[in-house]
Amino acid sequence: MSTTKVYIVFYSLHGHVEDMARKVQQGANAVEGVEATLWQVPETLPDRVLEKMKAPDKPNDVPEIRPEQLVEADGFLFGFPSRFGVMAAQFKAFFDATHELWVTQALAGKPAGIFWSTGFPGGGQELTALTAVTQLAHHGMIFVPLGYTFGSGMFEMNEVKGGSSYGAGTYAADGSRQPSELELQQAFHQGKYVAELTKKLTPRPLPAH
Repeated sequence: MSTTKVYIVFYSLHGHVEDMARKVQQGANAVEGVEATLWQVPETLPDRVLEKMKAPDKPNDVPEIRPEQLVEADGFLFGFPSRFGVMAAQFKAFFDATHELWVTQALAGKPAGIFWSTGFPGGGQELTALTAVTQLAHHGMIFVPLGYTFGSGMFEMNEVKGGSSYGAGTYAADGSRQPSELELQQAFHQGKYVAELTKKLTPRPLPAH
């Protein structure tokens, strides 16, 4: 039985997206026959600026990904914080570096989901995802929205919860708030959901005669 490869590619400045990514990975790996791997995109800010922003060190157990490595995966989940309603510049820079893959449409037909972190309700919980779809469209990737498949958790009104029908999300507030248990459950669900769809869409080798 061949393995379906799902790459969870993220950028995280203060750790919120990283926490979500790890839960997304758990969800994807819960699907039989799926191997989900964490990757981080390169940092573009100098160390001096990161120090002033009090950014923690990057996780040393997550390798940096090069654009050409994307072709190895059958499906993706891309995670990033929002900056003024769109994906962080670090992740946009990574997509900008995928020009050669775009020329050959090497990623066309591959499913991809999106998850994110914003500061506050007006910070782009839906707009960040919606504008990120343009990156997938130009590559011919298949955007996999979460819809309302998370069930009753999508309608929670008694506590703060990020995310939408576009994907899982969290609120960081001033940076001190961490992803809630409900937000992490939604991230797990998204990882599992996208992995299941990726598995269905991945071509299988014909049996030998």
